[in-house]
Amino acid sequence: MGRIKSALEIAMERTESVKGDKRSIHQFETKQQGKRLANEFLESAGGGNAVSLEQEIKKTSAEQRDAFRQGIFDVLLSQIALPVSPEDEKRIEAAGKGLQAVIGDNKFAALCKQLSQYIARYMSETQQYDAALRQQYAPKLRQKEEEFARRTGQQIRLDPFQDPEFVAYYNQNMNALKANYRQIVDQVKEQAVSMFR
Repeated sequence: MGRIKSALEIAMERTESVKGDKRSIHQFETKQQGKRLANEFLESAGGGNAVSLEQEIKKTSAEQRDAFRQGIFDVLLSQIALPVSPEDEKRIEAAGKGLQAVIGDNKFAALCKQLSQYIARYMSETQQYDAALRQQYAPKLRQKEEEFARRTGQQIRLDPFQDPEFVAYYNQNMNALKANYRQIVDQVKEQAVSMFR
């Protein structure tokens, strides 16, 4: 009777011919170092201990520089998105500055400046939309509060986001606003990719 092989033995036999490509492994590790540096850069961008991407890229050996830059680029590009809070604006601005350093094209610097202006306008319009939508829905919300008070005998103040009808109305209108600005963000990302190559 033949010997039964374990799953490990079978896997080892199948992968026996696969050798690790040291260059690929080193490229992968260098890319990961670039990603870590980009994250450090984003964390330090608000403080005085800002990491200099240009200096770190120059320190990298010529054969590893592309992988290192790619790691930095991937992390920074992922940060270019519509902000949710005012803190996000700072992160996006820092990512734009980092991308400028990695790309090294003055046209991209001008594009980042425009993006900052669009994001500031987006945040302002978002606040205005929020206030306008709440104001438009206020009479209907008061009507629902009165109806609830009539049925239960208790006065209650409803938060608009507790009302599914308001949430649907709000999301529909806010998504239309976001769609306009998302196109701009996508264009900036596409430009960054084309300038990076």
